[in-house]
Amino acid sequence: MSRIEHNMAMTGESPASISTIQKIATTAGLIGLSILLLAVANVSFPNKALFLSLSLGLISIGTIVFAVDAYNGKHAGIKNDGVWFKSMTNRGILGWIAGIALTLFYIILYWFPQYLGLNAEGDNTGVIALFDPLSRIISGNPASQWFVYGTLYTLAILIFGFKFILKYRHNRYEVIRTISVMFFQTAFAFIIPEILAKLNEPYYDFKNIWPLNYDLFAGYRIDGFLSAGNLGVFMLIFGIISIFVITPILTYMYGKRWYCSWVCGCGGLAETAGDPYRHLSDKSQFAWKVERWVIHSVLVFVTVMTIAVVYSYLGENADRFWLTKDLFLWGMAGLLTVIFSLIMVFKRNELAKDAKIGAIAYLAIILGIISINYFGGNYSIFFFDAYKLREWYGFLIGAAFSGVIGVGFYPIFGSRVWCRFGCPMAAILGMQQRLFSKFRITTNGGQCISCGNCSTYCEMGIDVRAYAQKGQNIVRSSCVGCGICSAVCPRGVLKLENASTKNRINSEEVLLGNDVNLLDLLNQKSE
Repeated sequence: MSRIEHNMAMTGESPASISTIQKIATTAGLIGLSILLLAVANVSFPNKALFLSLSLGLISIGTIVFAVDAYNGKHAGIKNDGVWFKSMTNRGILGWIAGIALTLFYIILYWFPQYLGLNAEGDNTGVIALFDPLSRIISGNPASQWFVYGTLYTLAILIFGFKFILKYRHNRYEVIRTISVMFFQTAFAFIIPEILAKLNEPYYDFKNIWPLNYDLFAGYRIDGFLSAGNLGVFMLIFGIISIFVITPILTYMYGKRWYCSWVCGCGGLAETAGDPYRHLSDKSQFAWKVERWVIHSVLVFVTVMTIAVVYSYLGENADRFWLTKDLFLWGMAGLLTVIFSLIMVFKRNELAKDAKIGAIAYLAIILGIISINYFGGNYSIFFFDAYKLREWYGFLIGAAFSGVIGVGFYPIFGSRVWCRFGCPMAAILGMQQRLFSKFRITTNGGQCISCGNCSTYCEMGIDVRAYAQKGQNIVRSSCVGCGICSAVCPRGVLKLENASTKNRINSEEVLLGNDVNLLDLLNQKSE
């Protein structure tokens, strides 16, 4: 009996069902996951260390065996593997089930951890208690919901990173950067902070930079740094240097990819576990316009909140520091004005009209609120108490946006929803990349066959093909330099480069195909 083909191609077969080995691997992974679900249901295990090892081991082995069987026997090179025909990766019923399950998990994690077994007044129960043995080995403390989350988060990046490496093994850049995010997540985001806690030092993730680390300048954090001696002071100074020195220099040299695609844990999860959903990102111009306004609004929010938090802290500790709250307030106003003025003077030709209008409006709002609060004698600043601003930012952005929407909506809106629309760190790095960086993606329009692979698999919603067809360099604030567009291109049209900033943006004089004016080219070389 013939079967119905669901393949739009004139030749080839519809996506094949999984093999016997993959079915066994899937079963093993589901058994490991079921142990965690039983723990959530408060099933008591006689040996927590054994069952935790069994659970995480089966999940890891199942995923790795599945990936090896899926990719190891195939030729190197990107495989579409029918992602548009699978329910899990085409917003089908399985995709919606996965999205709802992830969303519910994040809601419980952030706001109802008691359902995971967290008990502030006694011993933990449920799935959190299952992780107690591992937590005590690493940090010497019982597990919390954040330790459980950190363990599962790190495990996901490791096992799906292995799968990602197998899938993109034909591309050296993808292999190296995936190993990089696996290392930074495991060492800097998971192990080192837990060891610091075991040594009674401040819990600190050295790769988590403000404004992504929006609590860096909170009063309790500053007090914790200062009370921890030289190491604590070093952490605070390192956090400040990361903002004003390390980040601009590395972004100038390599673009925002040094962080978003090589270091960041959010980006690491999106690239590895979220890879099957990267094609679901919205490529419309409307989405691009919404993205620009929303992400920069979040950046303004976290800037306002941070100024308010530091201002309030200085006011409450006026005798401890030479930096007064008034000096800090007007210093920040001056700093923002200087940065804005320099950009408008030296980079005005590289800013679109709406970008200039938005920048002026945002600066006017911040300076206006600072002036009203100062001259009106309202020292709560920005009309709200600082801790209220921080609470609202933590709830709306730190939890609801980055967690519930950012990861829970992978199967619906693609894997970089948070990075694209909400991450203030991505907004800052994006501005630096667009205006000052040496990074760009160069194109050879003469070899482009308009297959659309580059645009389809761009998780940041960039229509890469439109640039390639016209031979334009791709210089976009949102581009995270993941390199997938280049990896999936069958003709080698796209290339990630760090070169001189001169003529980096070639939007006005576009070369179609290989139609190059040799005389102009010689004159440019002789200059």
